Amino acid sequence: MTTLQTANNGVPASDPRLAAEAPKAPAVSAKTWIAVGGATLGAFMAVLNIQIVNASLADIQGAIGAGTDDGGWISTSYLIAEIVVIPLSGWLAQVFSIRVYLLTNAVLFLLFSAACALAQNLPQMIVLRSVQGFTGGVLIPMAFTLIITLLPKAKQPIGLALFAISATFAPAIGPTIGGYLTENWGWEYIFYVNLVPGAAMIAMLWFSLEPAPMNLSLLREGDWLGIVTMSIGLSALQTVLEEGNKDDWLGSPFIVKMSVIATVALSAFLWIELTASKPLLNLRLLARRNFGFGILANFLLGIALYGSVFILPVYLSRIQGYNAEQIGMVLAWTGLPQLLFIPLVPQLMRRFDARIIIGAGFALFAVSNFMNIHMTNDYATDQLFWPNVVRAVGQAFVFAPLSAVATAGIEAENAGSASGLFNMIRNLGGAVGIALLQTLLTKREQYHSNVLMQSVSMLEQATQARVEKLTQYFISHGVIDRSDAAHRAYVAIGKIVQKQAFILAFSDMFFLLGAALVVALAASMMLKKPGQLSAGGAH
Repeated sequence: MTTLQTANNGVPASDPRLAAEAPKAPAVSAKTWIAVGGATLGAFMAVLNIQIVNASLADIQGAIGAGTDDGGWISTSYLIAEIVVIPLSGWLAQVFSIRVYLLTNAVLFLLFSAACALAQNLPQMIVLRSVQGFTGGVLIPMAFTLIITLLPKAKQPIGLALFAISATFAPAIGPTIGGYLTENWGWEYIFYVNLVPGAAMIAMLWFSLEPAPMNLSLLREGDWLGIVTMSIGLSALQTVLEEGNKDDWLGSPFIVKMSVIATVALSAFLWIELTASKPLLNLRLLARRNFGFGILANFLLGIALYGSVFILPVYLSRIQGYNAEQIGMVLAWTGLPQLLFIPLVPQLMRRFDARIIIGAGFALFAVSNFMNIHMTNDYATDQLFWPNVVRAVGQAFVFAPLSAVATAGIEAENAGSASGLFNMIRNLGGAVGIALLQTLLTKREQYHSNVLMQSVSMLEQATQARVEKLTQYFISHGVIDRSDAAHRAYVAIGKIVQKQAFILAFSDMFFLLGAALVVALAASMMLKKPGQLSAGGAH
């Protein structure tokens, strides 16, 4: 990237003088750290916004008069815009300059955050959330790009540890913040909460980012066919993943059409990118061993990261009857410990092979899910505490070293492509993971219900005794007609069976997430140790 090829001292990134200075671990100016800090704060807010809104979706739907089915577009519209703009950001930053592009989108993100709180109906909310997602999505890859271009290799693990707070801590803590604000202040404040940290972000970026000339001539040379096919393909794919389970997948003509569009458009995009002289994304980076296996591990991390943030609130709401604030308090223990462990990661990367840290992180994250595969009716806050803490430690250990190893050796001109691909794939993994969990949860509940119902036979004495006990219970509580009381007893038993089937299905989902992380662990073991990788300057 032309605008990203200078380090803090103004020397081109490709200059051989940098190689000679690398062993000295050149100091990074305070201005550069402020730029990295401001950008990562923006990325944190953009990722947080996804989960913080999901935690309050029911309240938002009720306030603007949206039905349960249509209300899902409040989240889907944001995610579609975000996943489309992430891979575009590297090129657009070259066109408009990093300073102009990042500051403009940061300001627009705050304006549309506040506007979302004023939405009066569903169409308004969908439009506002789309623009908010398009501007917020810029903040994620740009923070990653600044880290791997402005910071020397010796300091990148520190920057990546900061970025990990947005990548892994923000999704975990989102439901906690969203639940608290919704229960105590009202759903509007999940949008207003962005304003104060957003103002700090804009001030930091305004002060620290150096002005650079725009390069509008790049618009004429843009890979417009690639941009169009990618935008259409990703939008259709995200729609399929978000709406597929609700619409019965291929049983819905709409989902079938979206699937065909996604397949055709993304196939065309791949062909265009591999044949264009100036592609939007350099997909050949995927052929590099570390980046390719790093992308695979990152995709599976997205499945587990966003999947676990999805499945735990559903379990606590459906089985334990928790409200948004109670769910947030449980999930806080998947987030808060990360603030303690993430700052330690750069030091660990100085002393140990980064691949060992990655493996330990994936192993702990997998174990935290396997700890939940024997759930019972009483499985709630206390039982989830240690699995959540183990998960927090695992997540803290994974992201920064995985990012560092995967992007080691990426040239400055490929930084935009690497950042766009790495962050897009993690988000795509999250969408795939949630779609899989939604579908399989329903399928496994049906399977377990069928198995359990085979044991609930009216020919069994235990079943007859249970029906009689429940019948007497309803009669003693005001049901006069015995046949009505017996009918209610049968319904109650059916609900008990269904609840138990759901508990078993949730256990299966945690096993699935653990299995995905085991595969991610295997992929991370295929990473090659970079020649230059440490947190303190041992390059």
